[in-house]
Amino acid sequence: MSKLLRYLWAAPNSLLGLLLMPLALAGGQVRRCRGTLEASGGGLKWLLGPYAEAVTLGHVILAKHPHSLNRWRAHERRHVRQYEIWGPLFIPAYLLSSAWCLLCGRRPYRDNAFERQAGLAKYSRWQGAAGNPRSGLE
Repeated sequence: MSKLLRYLWAAPNSLLGLLLMPLALAGGQVRRCRGTLEASGGGLKWLLGPYAEAVTLGHVILAKHPHSLNRWRAHERRHVRQYEIWGPLFIPAYLLSSAWCLLCGRRPYRDNAFERQAGLAKYSRWQGAAGNPRSGLE
């Protein structure tokens, strides 16, 4: 798939990220980085709260702090690639994966197929001493 088609396919999700960009402009920073827009700080600290360090919407990566962005960039860039593949179906598919995890008695975030594919265990603070991502916080 050409680069233009990947951007167009992910565009509905990227638009959601762009709508949140003013929060970063209020005391934070925004920059272009290898085909994405990255925003950190400002009102994003409030938006992401205690639930996430960073989030990706299409080709837009939003993070609480610049150091959060540095820590999670590789993981979030894998989500960008997932958006390029799934396009507007990504968010519903992600939510269905989380719902399936709940129905199976698993954790809706850490056991989500998209998070596992994006290498969550490698970047997660929940990883246990033996390298087992399941041995962390429940």
